Amino acid sequence: MTPSNPVAPVRDASPIDSIAEAYISQYATLDPLAATSMGIAGHDHEMTDHSPAGLAARADLARTTLQSLDGVAPTDEVDRITLAAMRERLGLELELHDAGEFLRDLNNIASPVQQLRDVFDIMATDTVDDWSNVAARLNALPFAIDGYIESLQLAASNGAVAAVRQVEECARQAAELADPAESFFTSFVTGEAVDAVLDESAACSLVRAELEHGATAARGAYARLASFLSEELAPQAPQADAAGRERYALWSRAFLGATVDLEETYQWGLEELARVVAEQEAVAAQIAGPGATVEQAVALLDEDPARTLHGTAALQAWMQETADAAIEALDGKHFDIPVPVLALECRIAPTQNGGIYYTGPSDDFSRPGRMWWSVPPEVTTFNTWREKTTVYHEGVPGHHLQIGQAVFERATLNTWRRLACWTSGYGEGWALYAERLMADLGFLDDPGDRLGMLDGQRMRAARVVFDIGVHLGLEAPPEWGGGTWDADKGWEFLLANVNMPEAFIRFEWNRYLGWPGQAPSYKIGQRLWEQARDTARAEAEAAGKQFDLRAFHARALSMGSLPLDVLKTAFAG
Repeated sequence: MTPSNPVAPVRDASPIDSIAEAYISQYATLDPLAATSMGIAGHDHEMTDHSPAGLAARADLARTTLQSLDGVAPTDEVDRITLAAMRERLGLELELHDAGEFLRDLNNIASPVQQLRDVFDIMATDTVDDWSNVAARLNALPFAIDGYIESLQLAASNGAVAAVRQVEECARQAAELADPAESFFTSFVTGEAVDAVLDESAACSLVRAELEHGATAARGAYARLASFLSEELAPQAPQADAAGRERYALWSRAFLGATVDLEETYQWGLEELARVVAEQEAVAAQIAGPGATVEQAVALLDEDPARTLHGTAALQAWMQETADAAIEALDGKHFDIPVPVLALECRIAPTQNGGIYYTGPSDDFSRPGRMWWSVPPEVTTFNTWREKTTVYHEGVPGHHLQIGQAVFERATLNTWRRLACWTSGYGEGWALYAERLMADLGFLDDPGDRLGMLDGQRMRAARVVFDIGVHLGLEAPPEWGGGTWDADKGWEFLLANVNMPEAFIRFEWNRYLGWPGQAPSYKIGQRLWEQARDTARAEAEAAGKQFDLRAFHARALSMGSLPLDVLKTAFAG
């Protein structure tokens, strides 16, 4: 493969770039966990302050940065986009802060309960200094947990507590991390990775001692958190899961970077679900014969030994092979993939909750982009027909290409644009758009693989309906029970539309209930991406030109992750 990577001219930094660089430098100091995630060096030994004071400090930084931008004129199109994106992203951060949303942050998948543990998965562990950073952060974890408890207590004093379902699940997770026999922290500091780096020298013995002390401190901190959640917060937690219109509308804007008509989007979700189901039924007939149901086709595919993998080693090898093949096939033909982005690592995650996710490369690409598969201990077989589309979603042309391309754009984009500006509707919408794109390009022509793609599209359409319907208390269609949507109706609805093990569906159901507005951002983002593409095609054809899809994608990805309303304006410009 000969990658096509023309060298872009280096753009001169502008006053707006300088403000953005100053912001990200200060933000990395205030949120070291985010710095680690972005791959910004120098903060891996530090810990984020989750107390009200820590949250206020980050809000103050956003506020003063916005003030610094007032009156600063953009010098070019890049500046105009940066200015619009910073005003939108930092402005929404302040709205969420002022509404007390960060104080009450608690859910089963993406709150400090999980983030304070998950950061250790992406920390470097190749040298003695790396393990010294790990030890320092472990020993600082009690500080973060205590500050987090303080924030939850302040939110509770104002009547803002997560639903009891979320509190109880987070208490369970915290208790598991506190258990010496089950805790991740126990195995993390005593495993093969530690022994591979730390020898028996005095310096290494000191680091080992600090690691063991840190693991003990981390378990103790999570024990305090578990006790607080179950004994103090749960009795104050409401039974109702719904966020309500005001909170939901705010979070929807935050996840999309766009304002959508929620009722119209809900109706579109129902229509999109019906459309995907009809497409599934047509593909099922190809697999299992005329009149076959989707369930019958799924059963045939699951029984096919050629589509079955046994064990996580086989799964990891298949992930890597499939991801590498996609990169090989797409580079130079449909995309010009930067050389550092050609490397994608596929790994089995140390967690075992069933999720599949992507972590981006570090700023200098010394840590490559990685696709992780978190496999529950009881799961030992895997069906490739379900998951080929997932590899495209997490890898190329999905998250890995989109995020890696943004990190690569050093010649044009400032650090905030490359590493920190993330909008779920853009990133997750692109990844879902990428799945459909791979089908359009012929990579999912096998009926089984195509059914797997449609299986994922059906789930994403269903959660648009579920999420908006439950959190806004909209009316459920008669075929789904009629009356007002609630958690119980939503459960039966998901069981009927998500072709996954019940334990996975239960986790997702809980996720949607506790993280309002996030799950629909995938499908709504895909819809907005497709609208942007179709608008660009119509404009080209109206001008008598042939639409260049490859150029459209290149332009979009070169701008980095943006709020979707800003992206729309950028294309219009």
